[in-house]
Amino acid sequence: MRSKGNKYESIAVQYLKEKGYSILERNFHCGRGEIDIVAFKDGVLVFVEVKGGTTEEFGHPVDRLTRAKFLRILECAYRFMEKQGRELPFRIDLITVFRKKIQHYENVSLL
Repeated sequence: MRSKGNKYESIAVQYLKEKGYSILERNFHCGRGEIDIVAFKDGVLVFVEVKGGTTEEFGHPVDRLTRAKFLRILECAYRFMEKQGRELPFRIDLITVFRKKIQHYENVSLL
């Protein structure tokens, strides 16, 4: 399962680079959570969750970002900034890779 996740994350990293994002870190771990990609663009930190798949056996990837997962990402985002020693404007994005199609959802919120 992790290798599939890495594949989708690599696709998302390439997509972000093509859109002008700088990739700061991949798979940032903190306590109970993880952020797939930490990127930076136009003065904003972007914490990216990547979901992928080829079938809807477990639902469409966009539907697999749960509120609980969102809150863990948010917690990790604050930990990342704490580790950097400063807070910056930030947002949480979702990138889905489904049947070779990439969708980028900016500034998602499940609060």
